[in-house]
Amino acid sequence: MKFTNKILAQTLIQLCLDKGINHIVISPGSRNAPLTIGFGEHPEFKCFSIVDERAAAFFAMGMAQQLKKPVAVVCTSGSALINYYPAISEAFYSDIPLVAISADRPADRIDIGDGQTIRQENVFHNHILYSANCIEGDAFQQKNETEINVALNTAIELSGPVHINIPFSEPLYQTVDKPLVSPQNVKARLNSFDLSEDLTPFQRKWNSSSRKMILVGVLPPNSVEQRFIEHLAKDKSVLVLTETTSNLHNERFISAIDQLITPLTEEDFKNLQPDILLSFGGMVVSKRIKAFLRNYAPKEHWHVDSNKAYDTFFALTHHFKTPINNFFTEFLPDTNAVGNDYREHWLSLKSYRLKRHHMYETQIPYSDFMVFSEIFKQLPQNIQLQLSNSATIRYAQLFNLPSSSEVFCNRGTSGIDGSTSTAIGAAYASELPTVFITGDLSFFYDSNALWNNYVPKNFKIIVINNGGGGIFRILPGEKDTKVFDTYFETKHNLTARYLSEMYGFKYQSLTEEKELSKGIATFFQSDEGPSLLEIFTPSTINDKVLLDYFEFIA
Repeated sequence: MKFTNKILAQTLIQLCLDKGINHIVISPGSRNAPLTIGFGEHPEFKCFSIVDERAAAFFAMGMAQQLKKPVAVVCTSGSALINYYPAISEAFYSDIPLVAISADRPADRIDIGDGQTIRQENVFHNHILYSANCIEGDAFQQKNETEINVALNTAIELSGPVHINIPFSEPLYQTVDKPLVSPQNVKARLNSFDLSEDLTPFQRKWNSSSRKMILVGVLPPNSVEQRFIEHLAKDKSVLVLTETTSNLHNERFISAIDQLITPLTEEDFKNLQPDILLSFGGMVVSKRIKAFLRNYAPKEHWHVDSNKAYDTFFALTHHFKTPINNFFTEFLPDTNAVGNDYREHWLSLKSYRLKRHHMYETQIPYSDFMVFSEIFKQLPQNIQLQLSNSATIRYAQLFNLPSSSEVFCNRGTSGIDGSTSTAIGAAYASELPTVFITGDLSFFYDSNALWNNYVPKNFKIIVINNGGGGIFRILPGEKDTKVFDTYFETKHNLTARYLSEMYGFKYQSLTEEKELSKGIATFFQSDEGPSLLEIFTPSTINDKVLLDYFEFIA
């Protein structure tokens, strides 16, 4: 085994190994050669080569999402690093430990006209947990070790992105037979987040309130212990609202928020308004629940999270800095169920809405709504379901998905830019078969995601292609204009067929209602390697079908 002769590279590589950060996604370059050699030559690292840095960072983030530990991305100097920014910002808001490692030129070579050189230090300062700016030279070894330790420990302890910038002077490719350094590994401190505050005042308020609402955002599967789910389901004064991305299931919970609240009247909203709102989990998808809770604010809003609490509804009164299971362990034993019809009224309305939902499914024309309905009816059991942003995640919110599905979506920044890359990284790191559902713009935007040698054989993509950004048709304003067609909806005639052929995906397409059910069933039954199903839908009726849906279920 060969080692790079660069002390800084050896220091970083050894510390990554000591801390169990052994998945490394490398993009090609020259300035990062010491890192590429060091990671690539070492048998204890699992290295991946992905050319496009943006795709590489999202792929790494997808792996970190599933592995629940840091994954590193390594790039050369210059604009290569900036391509990490979309994934860095997503990881920042989604609490995913991503370690961005950039090679750089020495400080005296910055801003003098050298090629492939930009100001790399602190480049992510608005969306990063820590930036370690190393300095080349033996005199700075202790400082560099400290900086690298702090950065890696921060990613582990706080579960978020960090950036390590390492300058290398030429020559870059020289190797030695033995390590030249043995850096001190400062262990990460894993906080137990034990509750130290007195919960009695909060339990009193809870016990005296007849309307309690729990809103659950993005959560990894199996985040909440079943005993707590069952406890909450028994209290008729507690209404639990979950989302597709909450991965939390109980028949007494409301799992399709927009379906329930969109048709409500002002009087209904007043009856729904909670005394106490308890929230946990990450970002909330539903715009309508945000609007409701901002207009009909609870008297108290408590958020439970180990690290942060967003004042999403402008009503935050307390932040419990602890994991949700810790909180429920301490909080629930001294709470009492309150007997009233708060929850039962809304569960009754939920039942009515579902009946109307099923009636609507039987009479709609061929459209995006029909396609999503059929896909979700036929989803296989025990899969990982990755969803792209924009229309896809919002349609998913309207349907009951199998409780055995583990559902993920990049809701930190809600961007379409890296959904496919994330899904492939997650699929690689997961033991479950993965289905990724996406729209046409999101798919084409991130098409370099398929330029990837690590796609599992049981990975499936469904592209709903309506010829543009159809979700914009729901926005107010005139739709039949050149400006709308060109700059909002961005009409196109592209197909995923040729990308599928180029990257070795088995391709299948559907274009009409009569072939939809059988075609989807055949697609899910196929096991001949990575496959892609492209479903072409009309571009002009989807908005009307969706808007009519909310009127119909009222």
